[in-house]
Amino acid sequence: VQLQASGGGLVQAGGSLRLSCAASGLSFDVRAWFRQAPGKEREFVARINWIGGSTNYADAVKGRFTISRDNAKSAVYLQMNNLKPEDTAVYYCASTSNVWATTKKDYDYWGLGTQVTVSS
Repeated sequence: VQLQASGGGLVQAGGSLRLSCAASGLSFDVRAWFRQAPGKEREFVARINWIGGSTNYADAVKGRFTISRDNAKSAVYLQMNNLKPEDTAVYYCASTSNVWATTKKDYDYWGLGTQVTVSS
């Protein structure tokens, strides 16, 4: 199983970025994005179920971020709009077969992160 996150970069406040998470060896999983800022715990950002496509978001990103999927490519995306300096973090893609997953401990597979930096 491999997860590969990409799409990070440097953007000004108010700008947008689109992160991608490509996977191999996975099917019908719950895929999520987490982020970790320097000196802080890794925190949940958004998740999407493969079957049904239901989504959940952290309060801090609701209305600004959208998670979506492409079943044919086994890929998940995170569209981030109206970015704020506090969104600066390394963003990680994670996967689990547990549809009831609620914390990072519930996720079995993690990709290497991609850095997102938002300047003020």
